[in-house]
Amino acid sequence: MKIKSIKQLKNLKGKKVLLRVDFNVPLTKTGQVGKSEDYRIVQTLTTINYLIKKGAKVIILAHLGRPDGKINSKYSLKPVTKRLSQLLKKLVKLSPEIIGKKTDALIKKLANGEILMLENIRFDKSEESPSSQLRQKLAKQLAGLGDIYINDAFAACHRDQASVSTIQKFLPSYAGLLLEQEIINLTKALKKPKKPLIIIIGGVKVSTKIGLIKNFLPLADKIILGGALANTVLSAKGLMVGKSKVEPAMFKAVKNIELTDNILALPVDGVFAPSYQSLKGRIDALADINKSEVILDIGPETVKLYEKILKSAKMVIWNGPMGLIETPFFAKGTKALIKILAKSEAETIVGGGETVQLIRQMKLQNKFSFISTGGGAMLEFLEGKKLPGLIKLIKN
Repeated sequence: MKIKSIKQLKNLKGKKVLLRVDFNVPLTKTGQVGKSEDYRIVQTLTTINYLIKKGAKVIILAHLGRPDGKINSKYSLKPVTKRLSQLLKKLVKLSPEIIGKKTDALIKKLANGEILMLENIRFDKSEESPSSQLRQKLAKQLAGLGDIYINDAFAACHRDQASVSTIQKFLPSYAGLLLEQEIINLTKALKKPKKPLIIIIGGVKVSTKIGLIKNFLPLADKIILGGALANTVLSAKGLMVGKSKVEPAMFKAVKNIELTDNILALPVDGVFAPSYQSLKGRIDALADINKSEVILDIGPETVKLYEKILKSAKMVIWNGPMGLIETPFFAKGTKALIKILAKSEAETIVGGGETVQLIRQMKLQNKFSFISTGGGAMLEFLEGKKLPGLIKLIKN
């Protein structure tokens, strides 16, 4: 496999480089980008600094939230631009538009090594349009702003969008340094995993992760499940989950996995509460859940079971939390696994925004081998799917 990397470009001085990043980060209540929420921005700094050092004129394309193709101040990139300026210790200008005279004028004034961010690309309805013609029209307009296109937005690479995939038809295109590392590390996990290989899958819906489970059935030694998606699997096996949300449509698919391979490791106890809005809960065996309760985290016996499984691992791939980690009381199971893996000698690859955010809050990010910036993109890559944003950047 060969990656068209930014490192292959010999002369970037004075070149107008369109850099697509994924700065879709959560904002604080005051509308700022907090230090615990800026992971995707931090991870892209290596590429941005590389371009600055090479004397490129950097034009950043990014999105925030889901403005549905309409200009909405709630989703302006102003706070993102401010945070990027702080991290770079260098002024980053923000164009109030995407395409137009103001953008043209700002680009014309750009000196070598300076940075301009264009306003939220999703303010233009053509970015996510189902019409390939509309996407191509916007992509051509964007291509007209630069000389080279760099994709460093791994978290958006599973989207067939104007600024992610379509634009690559109109400009010489390369992978940024972050994107290159994502491809290298996830390919290694997919094609040449170390054994024993343990997969940890959490989150809400088993339907969004069944592809990952199926793809790793021949590779994994054990697949550990947690989070709300485990409720569907438990229910499919005839176990009580109270009034926890389940996906009955997935029962057959889950049963087929269990029949062919007894590979899934499931919770044996949990933290139960009256509702998803509860702030605290009680710990008990799964067999003792009340009909009126919901499962909001894995319990201590499950943590012990999973720790025993993980002790033998040479490689661990993790996507998705074990509980409702937005509420501190129900983040204990996920935190316990983070601590276990932080001490592990296994190669550890983690993805999923909520889990990564918790790892950073615990200041344990340096204890993991690789932390992916992708959620859905990581899942689809590990399912073996071809991501639209990567097709022209990888040669097998």
